[in-house]
Amino acid sequence: MKNYKLMIPGPVDIFDDVREAMSGPSVAHYGAEWVELYQETVGLLQQVFQTQNDLYLLVGPGTAGLDAALGNLARTGEKVLILSNGFFGARLGTIARSYGLKVVLQEFPQGQPVETDAVRARLESERGLQAVAVVHHETSTGMLNPVGEIAALAHERDLPVIVDAIASMGGVSVPVDEWGLDVVVTVANKCLETPPGVAPISIGQRAWEVMDGKPGRNHGWYLNPETWREYAKSWADWHPYPTTLPTQNIMALRVSLQRILATGLENHYAQYVVAAEKVRAVLHDMGFELFVPGEHACPLITAVKARPEFEVDDLTRFLREEHSIMIGGGIADLKGKIFRVGHMGRAASDEYVEAFLDAVRDFLQRRGLG
Repeated sequence: MKNYKLMIPGPVDIFDDVREAMSGPSVAHYGAEWVELYQETVGLLQQVFQTQNDLYLLVGPGTAGLDAALGNLARTGEKVLILSNGFFGARLGTIARSYGLKVVLQEFPQGQPVETDAVRARLESERGLQAVAVVHHETSTGMLNPVGEIAALAHERDLPVIVDAIASMGGVSVPVDEWGLDVVVTVANKCLETPPGVAPISIGQRAWEVMDGKPGRNHGWYLNPETWREYAKSWADWHPYPTTLPTQNIMALRVSLQRILATGLENHYAQYVVAAEKVRAVLHDMGFELFVPGEHACPLITAVKARPEFEVDDLTRFLREEHSIMIGGGIADLKGKIFRVGHMGRAASDEYVEAFLDAVRDFLQRRGLG
């Protein structure tokens, strides 16, 4: 398979130290020596999450973590408020419905943030809610939602908040404890800069109290956080989780986290801001228009409106075939209307950013638009 520079919204191109960690020998997923490395990795993640909450490394994609959260904070037939301003917000509702939950879907226009005044009004008027769920970085548009403010509103009514931080954790500050985020889900393969396969999830005291007060949910075993909590206690010294773990992935994640924290979280975030500002400024000068206004745009991807002179597919195909660069198109009803450029991991480097911008210039020039 041909190698491409990945400038998609994830997964990301990994750094050499991560690749080397992935290529090491197989090791057992249990025993004192391994558990020490595992617990060190959990501790590093807690620093990135900025939390003292319990944290587990689920095996699977970020969706596994969302299943675990939505499937266990409410019983079948109970109501949850889903805040959506894009494809992945709507997916939270799809997951909740799969567990028989009654979804109260509060929708906002794509490309605009979740409005906290509207959320406050809905929380005041809607009775019987059990939880609130929201996407932090809606990658279908590049929108960053105000989850800290949303959590504060939910907590006024003692409702737990589930945050999909799949595409934000490690790329922008998500101070879990400061904001009181009850359940936070992310993945290794975006801003934590490692391959897919691990979905970290943090769970706070309010969420545990809700789950402990809802016995008999019958929403699974492996993706039940109570299962993970039990193994973390009963098998703590040799196997503090209920399943086989992908040891290479976790060793690679540990290496990446060590590098990120050695760099400093603020410095790590800053590299993404620099990359985003450059991509957006140059694309603007080329005649492109951003889909999300600057004050609400997440610095981890750039969503760009299509131009009438050519199809988005023509641009993405040209970059892939002529320059070995992959970018993302629009999803669902935004297909053909926008393209999305990821600048996470190695894609935030000058090498990748310059290669992408040069490739777009080449595309425009060949069409007489440069």
